[in-house]
Amino acid sequence: MNEQQTKNQPGTGKILLRWIIDIAIAVAVALLVVQFIRPTIVKETSMLPNFHNNDYLFIYRKAYHSRQPAKGDVVVFDSDLKLDNGKDKLLIKRVIGLPGDHITIQNGDVWINGKKDDQSYTKDGRTNGKIIDYVVPKGHVFCMGDNRLISLDSRDPSVGAVPESRIVGRVVFRLYRFSDFGPIRNPYRK
Repeated sequence: MNEQQTKNQPGTGKILLRWIIDIAIAVAVALLVVQFIRPTIVKETSMLPNFHNNDYLFIYRKAYHSRQPAKGDVVVFDSDLKLDNGKDKLLIKRVIGLPGDHITIQNGDVWINGKKDDQSYTKDGRTNGKIIDYVVPKGHVFCMGDNRLISLDSRDPSVGAVPESRIVGRVVFRLYRFSDFGPIRNPYRK
């Protein structure tokens, strides 16, 4: 190596400083992402046909810090159901009713505030169970799975209306299954 090449090469101290800066930037970006985004994996079939077992999703954790959930949002929330290890079970469901909404489920149909709800995005196009004029409490949402015939959701007293404070976040993006890669669509927004 000639003298000119030796002078142009950075010293060990400069290389180390560059590494430290790069690592600090990577850690800062990772911490920032973790504050806003949380990954999750679907583990059941209650959201078929729109979400499948082992779908890898991103949840926007700050979605409801400045606004209320919207009808059709897919949310993940802490339930009172327990996993085998004793921890609260996270559920993924679709928001169907907002605070103050009147919900009736009868003869396979869902009625919200006296208007028949579109169920074309659900697995079977119908909903089992019977609820007559249930009013969603203030600070809560009424959530159901898209696979209505098997979903354990707000229709069941063990889940009930979901307190907004227990919502972990809104599902915004699917990374895997690659065939459905992309942002999550709300069927109520055309």
